[in-house]
Amino acid sequence: MQYPGLAAFVAPARAYPQIWRLLVGLLLVAVTFSVVTVVVLLSASLIHDGRLDGGAFMQSMMAGETATGTLVLLATFVGLFGGTVLAARALHDRGFVSLTGSRARRLWQQGAIGALVAAPLLALSGLLPPYLASSPNLELPIWLSFLPLALLLLLVQTGAEELFFRGYVQQQLAARFRSPLVWMVLPSALFALGHYDPATYPGVAWLIVLATFVFAVCAADLTAATGSIGAAWGFHFANNIAAVLFVGIEGPLSGLSLQVIPAEVATPEILRVALFRDIAMTIAIWFLIRLVLTRVQASNRSARTP
Repeated sequence: MQYPGLAAFVAPARAYPQIWRLLVGLLLVAVTFSVVTVVVLLSASLIHDGRLDGGAFMQSMMAGETATGTLVLLATFVGLFGGTVLAARALHDRGFVSLTGSRARRLWQQGAIGALVAAPLLALSGLLPPYLASSPNLELPIWLSFLPLALLLLLVQTGAEELFFRGYVQQQLAARFRSPLVWMVLPSALFALGHYDPATYPGVAWLIVLATFVFAVCAADLTAATGSIGAAWGFHFANNIAAVLFVGIEGPLSGLSLQVIPAEVATPEILRVALFRDIAMTIAIWFLIRLVLTRVQASNRSARTP
């Protein structure tokens, strides 16, 4: 693959590319994320029943099996967002824009392309098994009442993950190592392993990791190709809207879903088929986003040519 946008994207990270700085930065992000998570959960507990409850209420919020719990869980990603910005500034003397790779107008333009290309294909995937076996979860008026805040927090959650994995980590590794096997594969593997959950998804936990890894590599490629996290962010945002707000699997992070696939339907055998299909769909979406972005960039260059 050719990455014409990579040099400019990585340039801000070259001033302080030392690995020890990245490792300390990862620790700083982890600490910030953890502290903010605790603060958000305790605040939600205080608002819920007027006292700080470190027990059952906080555990139920972390499971995300209710609408409120899912919103609270998404809100904790403010910590990942803030921790990434803090680490980049404190250890690499870098600002927020350097992590995104572009100014707001280009970022949102590429984000819109990523989301709009992904949305119809994700909707098409929702018409296939096991999604057809889904049953109602939230009533439509209640779902609509949660929708504005849910969209905002999904934008924060997906933005935080893109800023950290495709922005900070990918940039800093690319400033130190030339091989994509390092700067593309390592952050993608880290992202994928964060989704390993054998207790919730026995029999398919590693396949979920694989599916997540494929998405992460596609997002890393889009970022390197465009020199911006915009397209990957848009793709990620559309994907999570489909999985969190429209059709989820009964259990964790299903609280905001309009429809859910019952646990008795989501057997390992059925999920394996769905996950392999989702991997193929991810690759198809990536290819189409790449194609559209290439044509848009070519059109922009033509428009600037006198």
